[in-house]
Amino acid sequence: MPSPVRELPSAAHHPLVHTDLQPPPSPRTHRALRRLQSAHTLGAKAASQASVLSHQRREQQQQRNASPTRNPSAANSRHQQVQQDSSRHRGRANSDATSPMLQQANSVAASRRSGIRKPVFSHGQMSLQQIIRDGPNDGDYVGALESARWKVIDEGVNSAEDGMSPLRIYVWMVLLDAPIMPTDEYLGLIHRGASPAYSKIRNDTFRTLTTDPLFRRRVSEASLIRLLNAIAWRLHDVREEGRSSRPSSRLSSHPRESLTGSISGHSQARSGAVAEPGTYVQGMNVLAAPFLYAARSESEAFVAFYSLLTKECPAYIRGAMDGVHRGLALVDRVLAIVDPKLAMYLTAKGLSAEIYAFPSVLTLCACTPPLPEVLRLWDFLFAYGPHLNILCIVAQLTIMRSQILQSPSPNKVLRSFPQLNADLIKSVTIGIIKKIPDDIYADIVAHAL
Repeated sequence: MPSPVRELPSAAHHPLVHTDLQPPPSPRTHRALRRLQSAHTLGAKAASQASVLSHQRREQQQQRNASPTRNPSAANSRHQQVQQDSSRHRGRANSDATSPMLQQANSVAASRRSGIRKPVFSHGQMSLQQIIRDGPNDGDYVGALESARWKVIDEGVNSAEDGMSPLRIYVWMVLLDAPIMPTDEYLGLIHRGASPAYSKIRNDTFRTLTTDPLFRRRVSEASLIRLLNAIAWRLHDVREEGRSSRPSSRLSSHPRESLTGSISGHSQARSGAVAEPGTYVQGMNVLAAPFLYAARSESEAFVAFYSLLTKECPAYIRGAMDGVHRGLALVDRVLAIVDPKLAMYLTAKGLSAEIYAFPSVLTLCACTPPLPEVLRLWDFLFAYGPHLNILCIVAQLTIMRSQILQSPSPNKVLRSFPQLNADLIKSVTIGIIKKIPDDIYADIVAHAL
């Protein structure tokens, strides 16, 4: 039997629409900048597809109580707690590791589970590409989504050594619940010219992943400027609309319901407590870089990036980036639980996460090379929730613990994290999940909202 794990509510996701997947141009070829008017392929047949949003709301509300939890005896009380305290919990806790996810992560000890079979999902016979391209069987969107998440962990997203994949951006868009957006809408933002944040953007873009040849060959600075300027315009519009009490923008008003009443900005709006809109902040250039690298067009990168910012980590771009600072405090708290000796050593040296982990929290580890490993780590984070990045950072610290403990000046060691190894980080992270108390885990889930 797979080990039971915690399960938080899950929300609806983007329709699994028919898409003709074709390989994007490789960064090893010297092709011109992708044309801005490339079609948004995910929207090709959206009008004819049944919406995953309505299906999942009905089906998941009936099924969630039967889902396994880390502590089965406390399943009912945890579910009631989430309902009563929805303002602290994210509407979609996709990051909550499921039983099959834990089993796969523990494959490093395969000899201990040699007799355990892989779990069976409703769409287990279909490949990840088939699920994304053809959609679910018999309208079973919940089963298709769970199967897709499992396949991301079990099999990964097929890609070349440089991280390029014809499928990845579509997997991300589905997992991030990114709405369909016509390319002309993106072009309209571009044609508005310089946004109020344009000077800040220009001060950041030329420094984006400057040491990564793969990124520099595929993504131009002009492309990054356009994307960030469009994001800045969209965030600016939302702020202005909030001030004038007008309805929110088309993209930001995309419905996102949770199983327990939703804790998204839309549920807050319905209750009269509308969160402050975000704005452009330094570091968003690095966070945007993997989207431009993986996408086939700037409009695809835009809609996926905007969904991440506004649905998964809006507190990272609000005010004084309060969500980032909460995340840094959680890194210290989790490290003290997972590795008390390492935590005490860093504290004795005057090193808190605020000093060494700020870039890693803000950029979801995109600041640490190599880029192909960042993409693979993001597959995991988008499948089970970007808030798991907090645990991924702690995992990296435990991986390099010997080097830190043996150094009389660990600050020098922590100035530059070792190169990412996505598979190792995922395995360690999933092991850490089981050690986290429920209250702290709930704070991790909610810290970026």
